[in-house]
Amino acid sequence: MLRGARYTDLTHRIRAHPVRGLAGLLVLAALIAAAAIGVASLVDDDDADRSVAPAPEVIVRTEEAPEEPTDLGFPAFATANTTRVAGPDSVSVAAGVALATFPAGGAVEGPNAVTLVPADDWAAGVAAASLAADPVGAPVLLSEDDELPELTGLALAALDPQGSAETGGRQVFAVGAAPEPDGARTTRIEGANAAEVAVEFARLRERLTDEAPRHLLIATADDAGFAMPAAAWAARSGDPVLFAQRDSIPRETLAFIKDHDDVPVYLLGPESVISGKAEDRIAQASKAPVRRAGDADDPVANAIEFARFADGTFGWNINDPGHGFVIANVERPADAGAAAALSAGGTWGPLLVTDDATAAPADLEGYLLDMKPGYDVDPTRAVYNHVWIVGDESAVSVDFQVEVDEIAEVAPIRSGSGEAILGPEPGTPEPEGRGRGGDSSGADRDQ
Repeated sequence: MLRGARYTDLTHRIRAHPVRGLAGLLVLAALIAAAAIGVASLVDDDDADRSVAPAPEVIVRTEEAPEEPTDLGFPAFATANTTRVAGPDSVSVAAGVALATFPAGGAVEGPNAVTLVPADDWAAGVAAASLAADPVGAPVLLSEDDELPELTGLALAALDPQGSAETGGRQVFAVGAAPEPDGARTTRIEGANAAEVAVEFARLRERLTDEAPRHLLIATADDAGFAMPAAAWAARSGDPVLFAQRDSIPRETLAFIKDHDDVPVYLLGPESVISGKAEDRIAQASKAPVRRAGDADDPVANAIEFARFADGTFGWNINDPGHGFVIANVERPADAGAAAALSAGGTWGPLLVTDDATAAPADLEGYLLDMKPGYDVDPTRAVYNHVWIVGDESAVSVDFQVEVDEIAEVAPIRSGSGEAILGPEPGTPEPEGRGRGGDSSGADRDQ
């Protein structure tokens, strides 16, 4: 646990960030249980004895037995094909995601470092996401008003980062006014604006990995909804995210591009957020190709285009079933950085966004239907989709989640007659030329 009195009482009520509903309580309970089991201190002595905490438990305590099945937290907490990080704000989302992606226990330790970002600086969270990628592996936690919120403190205590060669020995990377935890070896990232902070992150990752970036991703600093999906790709790939305005490119961004003029550049968003004039300025600074990785006129469709996009080693190329996905609301842009670690492991999913909390927008529904997994012989040999839902019911409703679960469910492929192909009776030999599991894509499509 952090050295000092601030976080010694782990059984007090969390007042600063009330948790709504039992799904939120599950996240909070996991944090408290993980932090309360005696993790080691953040100390400067690398030779100090460390006790490794047992795995965090999710414990729900109620005064009475649940009266309704929904009191158990389902489907708001999880369904067969979705899992929710039910934070009422981005601070709690970041804490829950960090614990979900680094469940230290037994012989498994937590991350080597974390990145602390002010909760009101969504752009810094997007840029910080590149440090969540290997080999640095630093999830994002959020601060508020120059202080560590209680949930952030509990998560930091549970994660217990100790630093490593991959983090330059640092336990914490802190942005701007984010506080420096007592006793933690900290590197501070400063900048007067989003572009400067993003370049500092890019240079920091380059120093830590001793490798130049393979690609540069340019996002808008003016419209968070179009920039949010960049965080997931940065966490997946380690590619730095740099920022542009609509008609101009900050000098810090241009300077980094010129220093890496042989690295391909990709623009995320249509000309309404990064204009042709701005694209020309980038092309003048780069000897490498400059391409748009998303060109739709609204954030929902643009995120889908980015999820589909592929150019060599750049891009998700999610155009078939069998993948992970993350869904967040554009009204909570800080959730992008907070949830980025979900895309750096596990099901490695792109971030999709919604501008409607109550139901999946038509473009999003259509894309997920396109990705719907299917089987024609044996569902246990099929591929599967999994969707992370980011935020509480005010960000993504339970009805929305249930709809997504239904779309993500693996289903029998149907013939042109509409009849389900259920496969042969058990024990029937497979047809010649067909491998195990058969065709596992294209549910509900004509044969």
